[in-house]
Amino acid sequence: MRDFLIIGGGVAGAAAGYFLAESGTMTLLEMEQATGYHSTGRSAALFSEYFGNRAVRALTAASRSFLAAPPDDFAHAPLLTPRGVLALCPAGGEKLFDEVLAEGQEAPAPAVEIDPGEVGRYCPIVRPGWTSRAMLKPAAMDIDVDALHQGFLRGIRARGGQVITSARVRALSRSAGIWRAVTGAGEHAAPVVVNAAGAWADEVAGLAGVRPIGLRPLRRTAFLADLPDVLDAAAWPMVTDVADTFYFKPESGRLLVSPADAAPVQPCDARPDDVDVAIGVERVQQATTLKIRSVRHAWAGLRSVVADDTPVVGEAADAPGFVWLAALGGYGVQTSPAVGRIAAAAAKGTPPQAAYAPQRMWNDMERL
Repeated sequence: MRDFLIIGGGVAGAAAGYFLAESGTMTLLEMEQATGYHSTGRSAALFSEYFGNRAVRALTAASRSFLAAPPDDFAHAPLLTPRGVLALCPAGGEKLFDEVLAEGQEAPAPAVEIDPGEVGRYCPIVRPGWTSRAMLKPAAMDIDVDALHQGFLRGIRARGGQVITSARVRALSRSAGIWRAVTGAGEHAAPVVVNAAGAWADEVAGLAGVRPIGLRPLRRTAFLADLPDVLDAAAWPMVTDVADTFYFKPESGRLLVSPADAAPVQPCDARPDDVDVAIGVERVQQATTLKIRSVRHAWAGLRSVVADDTPVVGEAADAPGFVWLAALGGYGVQTSPAVGRIAAAAAKGTPPQAAYAPQRMWNDMERL
């Protein structure tokens, strides 16, 4: 028997395991043959204190110091590199632009409005006249997601923790204060279980007889498009519109494009829909002078949310020793240090540091 079980080997579960392994024995159970197969491996890989609601932005800010200066043995290269975001305002979007700008000005490095005539300096393919206003979010950065994820997993193993793959939980029950998980890789037991199962988190709760949180998996599509040889996009910011109908950013010499879709689906190995890819192509071609003649590679991932789009992190009100780490939306990678610490604190039964604990996360689970 171990002190802690974690269900889910994505970046959030790995982060919780990393911090828990400091305090006791733990086992991380991953249903796939490899950790990070689903949302973690399909992330847009951006750190942005401008995205999400107030709670999400607080969690992102609380994660910055770890991502900017991880422990010496955590990663062999920086986890964050400069990128920035250029947010555009199509005609008719001025009211929304003002709202987004006001929120962005609350960030540690405030968003700044720029003259539309300056847009071409930052991204020369934006179609002249397409945007009536524009802003820069200067402190957004690329995240090396694989290095972050592997750093957490290495830390778990170095501290004596176990990472077990092909271990889908088939049954989960509690008796005499001990949770027992029956999996495809044997039976595992601990007094505390952390549910970091991503899109499957409500299913795991159902196995345990725990009240679900109303999780909704949403499919998000992305693809890579070629750029003309004459364009060097390496220093471009991510480009999006304030209505969040598309974004694109440089990626490995090509352009990573998404129509920013959010189609409700059942938990699954998400696959891109040809219609969503076509919508992404059309939206980018409308906003830019780029002609996308072929799509090199397309994929989809799941962003799992609850009604208020705020992460659910803390012990279940109806199940002692059952800790939620779920509903991270599209923010799981950039908030992983903070939500991992909160989940670890909940698993140990100790209040987390205030900087890592928006009130809803720790004490307000009942209203879900």
